[in-house]
Amino acid sequence: MVGSTVCYQTFIIRFEEPNLMAKDPLRPGCYYHIYNGGNNKENIFREPGNYHHFLNLWKKYIQPVALTFCYSLQPNHFHFLIYTKEDADKEVLSRAFSNCFNAYAKAINKAYNRTGSLFQERFGRKYINDSKYFLGLIYYIHSNIQKHGLCYDFRK
Repeated sequence: MVGSTVCYQTFIIRFEEPNLMAKDPLRPGCYYHIYNGGNNKENIFREPGNYHHFLNLWKKYIQPVALTFCYSLQPNHFHFLIYTKEDADKEVLSRAFSNCFNAYAKAINKAYNRTGSLFQERFGRKYINDSKYFLGLIYYIHSNIQKHGLCYDFRK
């Protein structure tokens, strides 16, 4: 068509092969599966407001340093697929995740008059280094609510 321009937003996904261990610090410019669950499989989200509060903290602490592709929040655990921004250094990334999860745990402990660890351990992370795992993880995260019986068909 004369006089029109069509723009498409695309993501170029680059996968590198650094030798990363499960608890290594997050690195800038990488894709990760971030996950954690409640201590002793306890619920970390007890009511709808808890989910909203967690996502508000995620927005405050994590969005400045990472892009979120998809996520799943369930009563006793969560999953996120993220890309750490290239201009965020390791210390800033580590502090952002620590601040987010600690702020949420403190809020839940205060609201429900509880003490001790809310999460089973330090958050898990899996470095994503190939497109097959990346695409499979998107499906896994979205279908996780069905797997755990929280809905009949996650596609609807």
